[in-house]
Amino acid sequence: MMVVFPLPGPPEMTIFLLCKVVEAITFDFGYICIKIACLMLSKENPEEFYSRFHEQLLASQEWPGPYLFKFILREGEVEEQRLAALFEGIKAKFTKKQSSKKTFTSLSVMAVVEHPDAVISIYKQAQQIKGLITL
Repeated sequence: MMVVFPLPGPPEMTIFLLCKVVEAITFDFGYICIKIACLMLSKENPEEFYSRFHEQLLASQEWPGPYLFKFILREGEVEEQRLAALFEGIKAKFTKKQSSKKTFTSLSVMAVVEHPDAVISIYKQAQQIKGLITL
């Protein structure tokens, strides 16, 4: 049996722990995870994705309520002020963590959002920012 433990922050590393073996093997998966995510997203109709995401958000919690946004910024390519501007007028707490090689920065934003449409709107606007990966 294999258990996967993702580390907090960007998908720079994932530890695979084989339950019957005592040692853990660490692999650098940052580039691979980004490529797989891009391939998966490109094949899906965006309207179908956002419709399904909207339904999941409605079912997952009460609104208004807190929502954790996760972004990955490529170092030197993204203006963080543009991303922060998306949360103007919303009570939000920003948490940054830089990758070990300092090529990526993970940005988590805990925000109190009025309804699922606001979550989707922020993600759609964030996708327009070059060098930003939305999770």
